[in-house]
Amino acid sequence: MGAEHGRSSGAQSRISQWLRRRGRSAADSAAAESAGREDLLLAVAAAGLPLAPAAHPAGYRCSCDRIGCPTPARHPVSFAWQTQSSTDRAQIERWARHQPQANFITATGMVHDVLDVPLDAGRAALARLLASDVEVGPVAESEGAGDQGRMLFFTATRGTPEDEDEWWPCELDCHPETMDEHPGLRWHCRGSYVLVPPARLPGDLAVGWVRGPEFALPDPLTLLEILTDECARYAGETRDDADDAADIAAWPLRG
Repeated sequence: MGAEHGRSSGAQSRISQWLRRRGRSAADSAAAESAGREDLLLAVAAAGLPLAPAAHPAGYRCSCDRIGCPTPARHPVSFAWQTQSSTDRAQIERWARHQPQANFITATGMVHDVLDVPLDAGRAALARLLASDVEVGPVAESEGAGDQGRMLFFTATRGTPEDEDEWWPCELDCHPETMDEHPGLRWHCRGSYVLVPPARLPGDLAVGWVRGPEFALPDPLTLLEILTDECARYAGETRDDADDAADIAAWPLRG
């Protein structure tokens, strides 16, 4: 009886110790992840890119209260995000610690712009740019289901022109008249924003750095030719694939 009780107590003790170690390991892992997230955000702010808190995933939905949010986990939490955006280290630390699940956006058009292209086109363009010894700045990948992934090329802003009419919108692929010239390309400048890594998206997707914020911001015009070329190639291949799929679907099935 005593021996059996001893073995039982010993087994329970080992299980308790394992559970405590497992609990500490999970806590340590969460703390390390939080510290890593904060370090990445501070590196972005140190590079001069202004940040503001954004929504985050809540299951497959958005953490905001909007029913059927069209951009779940991809938008700022405040309508005052442009004036709220900051590079202040203490402010970034407060946001990161008080909102541990929040994503962050960076407001474009003040210090930097972002050239935003389909993921496959962006990967091909990045390979060509690096092979051509073109100076490439920070680059991020935003995962997406199917062909919804994007690649973000961070560049210097084109500056503030004296004539306000010289500003162009960030939605270059949103109007029919611009689609042929810039297929699939979005130029985020004044009045726009993008998510910065590390960011989480619904469906276990993420936004991560390919090249970090330590790289200098290049002039966007040095990247534009290759980016538009690869976007045009990507758009053509997409149309060809769609035509092939239509032909296959239309082919008569034999019983």
